[in-house]
Amino acid sequence: MSANSPAAVVVLAAGEGTRMKSATPKVLHEISGRSLVGHVTAAARELDPRELVVVVGHAREKVVAHLGEIDPDVHTAVQEQQLGTGHAVRMALEALGGSPSGTVVVVCGDTPLLTGGTLTALAATHAADGNACTVLTAEVPDSTGYGRIVRDPGTQAVTAIVEHKDASDEQRAIREINSGVFAFDGELLADALGKVRTDNSQGEEYLTDVLGILREAGHRVGASVAGDHREILGINNRVQLAEARRLLNARLLERAMLSGVSIIDPQTTFVDVTVTFGQDAIVHPGTQLLGSTHISAEAEVGPNTRLKDTRVGIGARVDNTVADSAEIGAAALVGPFAYLRPGTKLGVKSKIGAYVETKNASIGEGTKVPHLSYVGDATIGEYSNIGAASVFVNYDGQAKHHTTIGSHCRTGSDNMFVAPVTVGDGAYTAAGSVITKDVPAGSLAVARGQQRNIEGWVARKRPGSAAAQAAQSASSEGSGES
Repeated sequence: MSANSPAAVVVLAAGEGTRMKSATPKVLHEISGRSLVGHVTAAARELDPRELVVVVGHAREKVVAHLGEIDPDVHTAVQEQQLGTGHAVRMALEALGGSPSGTVVVVCGDTPLLTGGTLTALAATHAADGNACTVLTAEVPDSTGYGRIVRDPGTQAVTAIVEHKDASDEQRAIREINSGVFAFDGELLADALGKVRTDNSQGEEYLTDVLGILREAGHRVGASVAGDHREILGINNRVQLAEARRLLNARLLERAMLSGVSIIDPQTTFVDVTVTFGQDAIVHPGTQLLGSTHISAEAEVGPNTRLKDTRVGIGARVDNTVADSAEIGAAALVGPFAYLRPGTKLGVKSKIGAYVETKNASIGEGTKVPHLSYVGDATIGEYSNIGAASVFVNYDGQAKHHTTIGSHCRTGSDNMFVAPVTVGDGAYTAAGSVITKDVPAGSLAVARGQQRNIEGWVARKRPGSAAAQAAQSASSEGSGES
């Protein structure tokens, strides 16, 4: 914690968010792998505050539980009734002991595009200018509906925040707006909140009234202008949620491309904030990278691929694949149309081919499962080949069982491996076999019935059918009849 760290950051997250039309609290809606409030607390943590407190109200049990999962050190303050932003901050200060010494930063829980860098600049401006309050502002192309920032022409201090409905024509021409994010002197804030009145149309305590109280007491109110006005966008409905997701996704992809990643089509590529890349990775169109996924250097993923919590090794190629909690080794080949379920571990230069599903399976270096197979609860050694249409029969109706295939094995097409069973190193299994017993190393296992041909069966059992006519024709041609 640095000497300039704020005493506290207060996140306002008590509102219901009725315009979301959702049973989920607004601040728990997600974009790019984090909840709205999760994005805000992550940005706040970059300030390294002594305390981080989130004000909760509507559906607080869900919000508190979520906060405990994403940031166990966060404090919560309860606003039983939503009586305004000033009241919410007062509840937060009471939870912190009343009158914190130092800077208190107040942010909204529905501003997921706000960055730690912008909050750091706000706190630095607040300290450098010696303000009692510093407002985070932004210059927007269209300020309709926003509170305008009115400054003193000489000192550039903020003299007022005028709401759109109350603004004069001259004030409505101002493009600098209030973001709802502030830095305060903690002791002055606590004192001023005790003087905020509720004689307004909503009967609420407005945090913005604190600015006037501080100015009347002779204190300076300043401003810090955000470098990108889009950072302050709040989320009130699903349209704004989608727009914020688009903007954040574009930001994440730009960061990846500037670090040496090729994103072939940013318009159809989506990544979470926790996804990481190695240099010269390539991402093809229609790809979603989620959770803790990492794409290593020179690996290539997509098109039409969805990876969650999956690690792709150096130089691997993953095409038209869905993977969840899988590890893909260096130079491995996966797809097209593969499904890697949790617990899949693919070795270096291994291959999972078309229409193959794996689950809880460790597949060794150089081993191939090329076609139309299911490999579940299994260990396969190095440089083995699993024939097409093979199924690892792992479930007996009550419990899962394990199959082990050794190294340098060749298993035939249309094999069933009924677990628990082991195929030793260097062993072969014949096509069409149902393997129910262990196969010793170097052996050939044949487990299928003896073929028996019943001559004339079609003519006797299906007389007059197309098959019977074709058989008769073939028989006539074979006998040389004209």
